[in-house]
Amino acid sequence: MSVGNSHKIDTSRLDEIINSYDAKKSNLIAILQKVQEVYRYLPEEAMIYIGTKIEGLSPATVFGVATFYAQFSLEPKGKFEIKVCDGTACHVRGSMPVLNAIKSRLDLKDGQLTTNDGLFSLETVSCLGACGLAPVVVINDKVYPQMTSDAITIVLDTLLKEDK
Repeated sequence: MSVGNSHKIDTSRLDEIINSYDAKKSNLIAILQKVQEVYRYLPEEAMIYIGTKIEGLSPATVFGVATFYAQFSLEPKGKFEIKVCDGTACHVRGSMPVLNAIKSRLDLKDGQLTTNDGLFSLETVSCLGACGLAPVVVINDKVYPQMTSDAITIVLDTLLKEDK
């Protein structure tokens, strides 16, 4: 049924999540957040399932919510989620060379957001709220301040070594 990324969903796990939020449609965002935490994105099959299991919802409503909020991803995210700030302060202080160094080191082509091995995903964001530390990169909620092209390459190499 899935158009793109097919992911085998565990309906018993989904039932557990849905029931932990009392299967209420008012808890849909929390349910979707938990599902995304489990799968690292929102599989189409999971959204359809949720839409049929919660009274007063439809799969279309679930898709609508999932596509409206930027926090949700319909594509798989990497084990390491990299966010590069390109707000004014970060941009002026060199966030683009840092972004390009990441793309180069991870061999990401234009438009490709996740590495082929599923280890890293890369996203450019408008602001991370750490302008005094510009340019800033966040990897899985860890802040890396005053990044340079050389420094981010060392960080990535360290993460690659740790993952082996």
